[in-house]
Amino acid sequence: MSNHGTGSVGVAGLGAMGGPIARYLTGAGQDTVVFDRNRSTVDEHVAAGARAAASAAELGGCDVVLVIVPSDEDVLEVSAAVLAAAKRGAVLLICSSVTPETCHRVEAEAVAAGVAVLDAALTGGVRGAENGEIALLVGGDEAVLDRVRPALAPWTKAVHHLGPLGSGQVGKTVNNLCHWGQITAIVEAMRLGRSLGVEPAKLRPALLDGPAASTTLAELELMRFTWYRKDLANAFRMAGGVDHDLPVAHTAREVMEGITVAGVAELFGGPGA
Repeated sequence: MSNHGTGSVGVAGLGAMGGPIARYLTGAGQDTVVFDRNRSTVDEHVAAGARAAASAAELGGCDVVLVIVPSDEDVLEVSAAVLAAAKRGAVLLICSSVTPETCHRVEAEAVAAGVAVLDAALTGGVRGAENGEIALLVGGDEAVLDRVRPALAPWTKAVHHLGPLGSGQVGKTVNNLCHWGQITAIVEAMRLGRSLGVEPAKLRPALLDGPAASTTLAELELMRFTWYRKDLANAFRMAGGVDHDLPVAHTAREVMEGITVAGVAELFGGPGA
């Protein structure tokens, strides 16, 4: 066992989110085992102190495994490989943005292996990961969550338990609906202000002193707008399961097609910037 009390921590997926998380774990002295299909990425983490897994199945020897891969299909594939070789008592955390149904499918396989499953959705984006300030939204057994908290501390600023398995993904979807809705409303409002003769660079500090203030408004040009299609598609899938309409989300999906990083940078680059 490491000095963190959680044994070894495996990280499957070393992309924009998983890479920084693995670095924070390694930097904190956690015994960290990493897997990614890009071998050069794995080698970079090994050079920083992590151990390499030649396959996802090799992560089955870890006490805690974080699955941070792009899609539901990837989560099912990687989780199946890990669970096939997992030791009893291990904990698998689904950190990807997926549906609750995917979490339950993984859990159904995990029961036979004696492995606990948590869905631990990441909020805070790439900058949150790079700064070690992810807010984690967790569903599953709270006692299991408490057991693995030492493995979460190096890369999170807050950990919220929201309910049974799948609740973390519900929380992430609610967060995403707020996020993309805010972006579209802010850009629309700022474009109107500019058309009426007041530059966004002057409007923003004024709005940040009032009820419109938000992190999204303050940091809009730092955002990458990468995942809105997937995030909103997940929201529509989940809402469809409970016959819930999402009119604002439909608008956000349409409007986001016309919002770019370059366009937002230009929007806030006027006089007074």
